[in-house]
Amino acid sequence: MTAAFSEAQPLVLYADALGGFSAGAGHSGWRLRGVDGGHRPLDLRRWCTTWTAGDDGLLDRCGGATLDIGCGPGRLVAALRARNVPALGIDVAPAAVRLAAAAGAPVLHRSVFDPLPGAGRWSHALLADGNLGIGGDPLRLLRRVRELLAVDGSLLCELDPPGTPGGPVRLRIESPGGRASGWFRWAQVPPEELPPMVAAAGLGCVRQWRDGTRWFAEVRAR
Repeated sequence: MTAAFSEAQPLVLYADALGGFSAGAGHSGWRLRGVDGGHRPLDLRRWCTTWTAGDDGLLDRCGGATLDIGCGPGRLVAALRARNVPALGIDVAPAAVRLAAAAGAPVLHRSVFDPLPGAGRWSHALLADGNLGIGGDPLRLLRRVRELLAVDGSLLCELDPPGTPGGPVRLRIESPGGRASGWFRWAQVPPEELPPMVAAAGLGCVRQWRDGTRWFAEVRAR
Protein backbone atom coordinates (compact mmCIF):
# COMPACT_ATOMS: atom_id res chain seq x y z
CA MET A 1 0.00 0.00 0.00
CA THR A 2 1.36 3.42 -0.88
CA ALA A 3 1.76 6.21 1.64
CA ALA A 4 -1.12 8.05 -0.03
CA PHE A 5 -3.62 5.73 1.65
CA SER A 6 -4.66 5.42 5.26
CA GLU A 7 -5.91 1.90 6.03
CA ALA A 8 -9.28 0.98 7.53
CA GLN A 9 -10.94 -2.33 8.21
CA PRO A 10 -12.97 -3.45 5.16
CA LEU A 11 -16.31 -3.41 7.00
CA VAL A 12 -15.62 0.10 8.34
CA LEU A 13 -14.99 1.53 4.89
CA TYR A 14 -17.91 -0.43 3.45
CA ALA A 15 -20.14 1.14 6.11
CA ASP A 16 -18.90 4.60 5.13
CA ALA A 17 -19.67 3.87 1.47
CA LEU A 18 -23.18 2.63 2.23
CA GLY A 19 -23.88 5.50 4.61
CA GLY A 20 -22.74 8.11 2.13
CA PHE A 21 -24.79 6.66 -0.69
CA SER A 22 -27.91 6.36 1.47
CA ALA A 23 -27.49 9.96 2.57
CA GLY A 24 -27.48 11.12 -1.05
CA ALA A 25 -23.74 11.58 -1.49
CA GLY A 26 -23.69 9.28 -4.51
CA HIS A 27 -21.23 6.54 -5.36
CA SER A 28 -18.67 8.29 -7.58
CA GLY A 29 -15.10 7.37 -6.77
CA TRP A 30 -15.68 4.33 -4.55
CA ARG A 31 -13.96 1.28 -6.01
CA LEU A 32 -12.58 -2.21 -5.45
CA ARG A 33 -8.92 -2.74 -6.27
CA GLY A 34 -7.08 -6.04 -6.70
CA VAL A 35 -3.48 -6.78 -5.80
CA ASP A 36 -2.68 -6.73 -9.53
CA GLY A 37 -3.59 -3.02 -9.59
CA GLY A 38 -6.82 -3.45 -11.54
CA HIS A 39 -9.94 -1.81 -10.15
CA ARG A 40 -13.67 -1.51 -10.74
CA PRO A 41 -16.42 0.69 -9.28
CA LEU A 42 -18.03 -0.35 -6.01
CA ASP A 43 -21.56 -1.10 -7.18
CA LEU A 44 -23.41 0.86 -4.50
CA ARG A 45 -26.26 1.84 -6.81
CA ARG A 46 -27.19 -1.79 -7.47
CA TRP A 47 -26.90 -2.84 -3.83
CA CYS A 48 -28.91 0.07 -2.43
CA THR A 49 -31.70 0.21 -4.99
CA THR A 50 -35.01 -1.66 -4.78
CA TRP A 51 -34.56 -3.44 -8.13
CA THR A 52 -31.94 -3.81 -10.83
CA ALA A 53 -32.03 -5.43 -14.27
CA GLY A 54 -31.64 -9.19 -13.99
CA ASP A 55 -33.15 -9.51 -10.51
CA ASP A 56 -36.45 -10.92 -11.80
CA GLY A 57 -34.74 -14.04 -13.13
CA LEU A 58 -33.62 -14.83 -9.58
CA LEU A 59 -36.85 -13.82 -7.87
CA ASP A 60 -39.07 -15.78 -10.29
CA ARG A 61 -37.22 -18.99 -9.38
CA CYS A 62 -37.84 -18.59 -5.65
CA GLY A 63 -41.05 -20.45 -4.94
CA GLY A 64 -40.49 -21.20 -1.25
CA ALA A 65 -38.54 -20.15 1.83
CA THR A 66 -35.39 -18.37 0.64
CA LEU A 67 -32.13 -17.50 2.42
CA ASP A 68 -30.25 -14.54 0.90
CA ILE A 69 -26.58 -14.99 1.80
CA GLY A 70 -24.71 -11.68 1.90
CA CYS A 71 -27.98 -9.78 1.48
CA GLY A 72 -26.43 -6.31 1.77
CA PRO A 73 -29.08 -3.58 2.15
CA GLY A 74 -31.77 -6.19 1.51
CA ARG A 75 -33.23 -5.42 -1.92
CA LEU A 76 -33.84 -9.06 -2.86
CA VAL A 77 -35.25 -10.03 0.55
CA ALA A 78 -37.63 -7.06 0.48
CA ALA A 79 -38.66 -7.93 -3.09
CA LEU A 80 -39.39 -11.53 -2.13
CA ARG A 81 -41.46 -10.43 0.85
CA ALA A 82 -43.44 -8.16 -1.47
CA ARG A 83 -44.21 -11.28 -3.51
CA ASN A 84 -45.34 -13.08 -0.32
CA VAL A 85 -42.35 -15.43 -0.46
CA PRO A 86 -40.86 -16.20 2.99
CA ALA A 87 -37.30 -14.88 3.02
CA LEU A 88 -34.44 -14.10 5.39
CA GLY A 89 -31.26 -12.17 4.73
CA ILE A 90 -27.91 -12.61 6.48
CA ASP A 91 -24.86 -10.36 6.29
CA VAL A 92 -21.64 -9.83 8.25
CA ALA A 93 -21.74 -6.04 7.78
CA PRO A 94 -23.67 -4.25 10.55
CA ALA A 95 -24.29 -1.22 8.33
CA ALA A 96 -25.89 -3.39 5.64
CA VAL A 97 -28.01 -5.18 8.23
CA ARG A 98 -29.32 -1.86 9.54
CA LEU A 99 -30.25 -0.69 6.04
CA ALA A 100 -31.97 -3.99 5.27
CA ALA A 101 -33.98 -3.84 8.48
CA ALA A 102 -34.96 -0.23 7.72
CA ALA A 103 -36.23 -1.40 4.32
CA GLY A 104 -38.47 -3.93 6.03
CA ALA A 105 -36.36 -6.99 5.19
CA PRO A 106 -36.08 -9.73 7.84
CA VAL A 107 -32.33 -9.92 8.42
CA LEU A 108 -29.72 -11.33 10.80
CA HIS A 109 -26.18 -10.12 11.49
CA ARG A 110 -24.64 -13.51 10.78
CA SER A 111 -22.02 -15.30 8.69
CA VAL A 112 -23.15 -18.12 6.44
CA PHE A 113 -20.78 -20.37 8.40
CA ASP A 114 -22.47 -19.54 11.73
CA PRO A 115 -25.39 -21.56 13.08
CA LEU A 116 -28.48 -20.49 11.12
CA PRO A 117 -32.22 -21.03 11.52
CA GLY A 118 -33.81 -23.54 9.19
CA ALA A 119 -30.60 -25.40 8.32
CA GLY A 120 -31.47 -28.30 6.05
CA ARG A 121 -34.93 -26.94 5.29
CA TRP A 122 -34.43 -23.92 3.00
CA SER A 123 -36.12 -24.24 -0.39
CA HIS A 124 -33.71 -21.79 -1.99
CA ALA A 125 -30.46 -19.99 -1.23
CA LEU A 126 -29.31 -16.83 -3.02
CA LEU A 127 -25.73 -15.80 -3.74
CA ALA A 128 -26.25 -12.68 -5.85
CA ASP A 129 -23.97 -9.77 -6.76
CA GLY A 130 -20.81 -11.89 -6.79
CA ASN A 131 -21.38 -13.44 -3.35
CA LEU A 132 -20.26 -16.85 -4.58
CA GLY A 133 -16.83 -15.34 -3.93
CA ILE A 134 -17.40 -14.88 -0.18
CA GLY A 135 -14.34 -15.92 1.79
CA GLY A 136 -12.24 -16.75 -1.26
CA ASP A 137 -13.20 -20.46 -1.25
CA PRO A 138 -16.28 -21.20 -3.41
CA LEU A 139 -16.07 -24.95 -2.85
CA ARG A 140 -16.28 -24.52 0.93
CA LEU A 141 -19.19 -22.13 0.47
CA LEU A 142 -21.04 -24.52 -1.86
CA ARG A 143 -20.63 -27.33 0.66
CA ARG A 144 -22.07 -25.09 3.37
CA VAL A 145 -25.02 -24.16 1.14
CA ARG A 146 -25.67 -27.88 0.57
CA GLU A 147 -26.04 -28.25 4.36
CA LEU A 148 -28.56 -25.42 4.48
CA LEU A 149 -30.80 -26.53 1.61
CA ALA A 150 -33.66 -28.99 1.75
CA VAL A 151 -33.11 -32.21 -0.21
CA ASP A 152 -35.13 -30.78 -3.11
CA GLY A 153 -33.86 -27.20 -2.72
CA SER A 154 -31.84 -25.04 -5.09
CA LEU A 155 -29.06 -22.49 -5.05
CA LEU A 156 -29.45 -19.43 -7.29
CA CYS A 157 -26.15 -17.66 -7.82
CA GLU A 158 -24.60 -14.92 -9.89
CA LEU A 159 -21.37 -15.58 -11.76
CA ASP A 160 -18.54 -13.53 -13.17
CA PRO A 161 -18.64 -13.04 -16.96
CA PRO A 162 -17.23 -15.83 -19.16
CA GLY A 163 -13.48 -15.60 -19.57
CA THR A 164 -12.92 -13.95 -16.19
CA PRO A 165 -9.85 -15.50 -14.55
CA GLY A 166 -11.22 -17.83 -11.90
CA GLY A 167 -9.83 -18.49 -8.45
CA PRO A 168 -9.09 -16.64 -5.23
CA VAL A 169 -8.29 -12.93 -5.30
CA ARG A 170 -7.39 -10.29 -2.72
CA LEU A 171 -9.29 -7.00 -2.82
CA ARG A 172 -9.53 -3.75 -0.94
CA ILE A 173 -12.05 -0.92 -0.86
CA GLU A 174 -10.83 2.55 -1.83
CA SER A 175 -12.71 5.76 -1.08
CA PRO A 176 -12.84 8.93 -3.19
CA GLY A 177 -10.92 10.72 -0.43
CA GLY A 178 -7.88 8.46 -0.52
CA ARG A 179 -8.65 5.94 2.21
CA ALA A 180 -8.19 2.23 1.63
CA SER A 181 -9.27 -0.83 3.55
CA GLY A 182 -7.06 -3.73 4.41
CA TRP A 183 -6.97 -6.57 1.91
CA PHE A 184 -9.67 -9.24 2.14
CA ARG A 185 -10.16 -12.61 0.44
CA TRP A 186 -12.67 -13.10 -2.36
CA ALA A 187 -13.01 -15.37 -5.39
CA GLN A 188 -14.07 -15.12 -9.02
CA VAL A 189 -16.17 -17.86 -10.60
CA PRO A 190 -16.98 -17.63 -14.33
CA PRO A 191 -19.69 -19.91 -15.80
CA GLU A 192 -17.23 -22.43 -17.22
CA GLU A 193 -15.70 -23.13 -13.78
CA LEU A 194 -18.91 -23.71 -11.83
CA PRO A 195 -19.91 -27.29 -12.90
CA PRO A 196 -16.80 -29.06 -11.51
CA MET A 197 -17.14 -27.13 -8.24
CA VAL A 198 -20.79 -28.13 -7.98
CA ALA A 199 -19.90 -31.79 -8.51
CA ALA A 200 -17.12 -31.64 -5.91
CA ALA A 201 -19.56 -30.09 -3.42
CA GLY A 202 -22.02 -32.98 -3.86
CA LEU A 203 -24.70 -30.85 -5.47
CA GLY A 204 -26.82 -31.67 -8.51
CA CYS A 205 -27.39 -30.33 -12.00
CA VAL A 206 -26.53 -26.81 -13.12
CA ARG A 207 -28.63 -24.61 -15.38
CA GLN A 208 -27.16 -21.31 -16.51
CA TRP A 209 -28.68 -18.21 -18.07
CA ARG A 210 -27.74 -14.68 -19.03
CA ASP A 211 -29.74 -11.49 -18.50
CA GLY A 212 -28.11 -8.48 -20.13
CA THR A 213 -24.63 -8.15 -18.65
CA ARG A 214 -25.33 -10.51 -15.74
CA TRP A 215 -24.71 -14.28 -15.68
CA PHE A 216 -26.54 -16.70 -13.38
CA ALA A 217 -26.89 -20.36 -12.48
CA GLU A 218 -29.43 -22.57 -10.74
CA VAL A 219 -27.91 -25.48 -8.87
CA ARG A 220 -30.11 -28.26 -7.51
CA ALA A 221 -29.38 -29.86 -4.16
CA ARG A 222 -29.55 -33.28 -5.82
